[in-house]
Amino acid sequence: MCGIFGIVTEREQELGPILIEAGKRLSYRGYDSVGFATMDASQTVDLRKDVGKVGDVAGGHGVAGMKGLRGMTQLRWATFGAPSQANAQPHLDSTGDMVGAHNGNVVNNAELRAQFMAEGMAVRSTNDGESCVHAVERYLREGLGTQEAVRRACADLEGDYAFVIGRKNEDCLYAVKMGSGLVAGLGDGFTCVGSDLPCLLPLTRKIVRLRDGEMVILRGGGIEVRRIADGTLVDRPAQDVEETMEAAQKGGYPHFMLKEIHEQPKVAQDLLHLLGASKHMKRFVDRLKGARNLYFVGCGTSYHACVLGSVYMARLAGKAAVPVLAPQFTAQYVPALGPGDVGVFVSQSGETKDVLGALEAARAKGATVLGLANVLGSSLMHASDVYLPLACGFEISVPATKTFTNQCVAFLALALRAAGKDLTVLDALPSLIEATLGAVDGPVKELAPTLAGRNDLYCLGYGLTYAIALEGALKIKEVTYTHCEGMLSTEFKHGPLSAVDEGFPILFVAGPEDVPLMVSGINETACRGARTVVIAQEDPRLRANARGVLVLPPSDPLLAPILGVIPLQLLSYRLSVARGHDPDFPRNLSKTLTVD
Repeated sequence: MCGIFGIVTEREQELGPILIEAGKRLSYRGYDSVGFATMDASQTVDLRKDVGKVGDVAGGHGVAGMKGLRGMTQLRWATFGAPSQANAQPHLDSTGDMVGAHNGNVVNNAELRAQFMAEGMAVRSTNDGESCVHAVERYLREGLGTQEAVRRACADLEGDYAFVIGRKNEDCLYAVKMGSGLVAGLGDGFTCVGSDLPCLLPLTRKIVRLRDGEMVILRGGGIEVRRIADGTLVDRPAQDVEETMEAAQKGGYPHFMLKEIHEQPKVAQDLLHLLGASKHMKRFVDRLKGARNLYFVGCGTSYHACVLGSVYMARLAGKAAVPVLAPQFTAQYVPALGPGDVGVFVSQSGETKDVLGALEAARAKGATVLGLANVLGSSLMHASDVYLPLACGFEISVPATKTFTNQCVAFLALALRAAGKDLTVLDALPSLIEATLGAVDGPVKELAPTLAGRNDLYCLGYGLTYAIALEGALKIKEVTYTHCEGMLSTEFKHGPLSAVDEGFPILFVAGPEDVPLMVSGINETACRGARTVVIAQEDPRLRANARGVLVLPPSDPLLAPILGVIPLQLLSYRLSVARGHDPDFPRNLSKTLTVD
């Protein structure tokens, strides 16, 4: 989840300290490299960038002394191109006349790079931010003015992104919003632009919020907003904002967990764009299809995604995949591994010691190792024969939400491709996630206080929703410190049914294909006094048998389990707050587990 900041001043001054502080205020978004650029009155572009933290890069490259009339900084979270100085942003055009940086994903980056090199441009990295710069350069070479070149470039860039760009012989910066966040600010003798409010608030509280498909041109004395489609001027006055820095970082949400739950439509869309454009997708799928034995390996939340992925793989591709917890994989399966076997190793951080240990044990036996990781440049990425990114951006809250969703999306996409099918069934998913958030938020708020006093719950699923029941139970345990057990619904009668008494809460997650089976499970607990709540698409059979229903929007049965986890994420969040806990940082837990 990259971050950009740009500033234009009426008089030349030391911009380095301003850029450093803006970078630090963007650092909560997560990043692996950082860069700074200034342009001065002598028409010189000064560019300094590297892998590392803002303070270290700034100190090592003397950024505090950078001066100019215009400047920009960028924090990069690697997606296209591994973390390196060459891939760090900002980027120059072929001649050094122009410098720019972006936030987001340009999914046709590989194709564009090939085109730019064929057109004789100096392409110095594999990063898609550089493609934004060369896309503008292409039209400048045709003789167009910068404003028109920026507009035309946007038609060549596919994906969701924002970028800021400037030329050394002009007195302005240009910034565009095409799916990623962008806000502009007006101050005394300067204007600025950034990915979000935190990087602007210490400088000004006069803010102009850009909309998708708009360009802002910044000069020292003011800004103008234009539509990218036709260049027409947009009249949008600045607003005075009152948000605190902490509230702005959380996007107005009280906690990062809630913010990240609501980011799921966007990150799912980003992942679908990436998978559609990834040069690694076919190599990954070919190895899945050719596996003698196939294993999906993870821990905690990632393991639950593996469980769902194994069901997708069997149903769609007719390929058995064994989902297994990483430490147990080493004990139970590694002794029997050999060449021809394939393991898919899954980790949000890419640094989970249990997963890396299982991967190395598999490699030592000659197995192929594939990786699904959110952090490019992580140990898992480098250790994998082939990897795919999860494109979630930085996840600050310790409980995984958006990373779980994208792991499930990745597994479904892989299963579809392994079956020789396209990914069109996934096209509707981002809007369905958005609709689910809207549909269940109110009912979950009403439900949570009635469950907040309970210290024991069960969460039951079947088939495609079994993994969702496991994940929902884990979320409730993580952030509420309440015992909640996830189980296969048909296993409940084999022992746990004895725990049921009057009012005992049991959550059921029902797929549209499994309603008759779930009705049986609901009744065998309800007749013993259980309070039954079902998460499912609207169905009169469930209404007639359950105490309550959290209704999901109609969808393809393959998408229903992914939608089903959202009410459980929201419920765990609401229960945590109701019990007086901080859902972002549960006690005793860490985001990245690097110990046995």
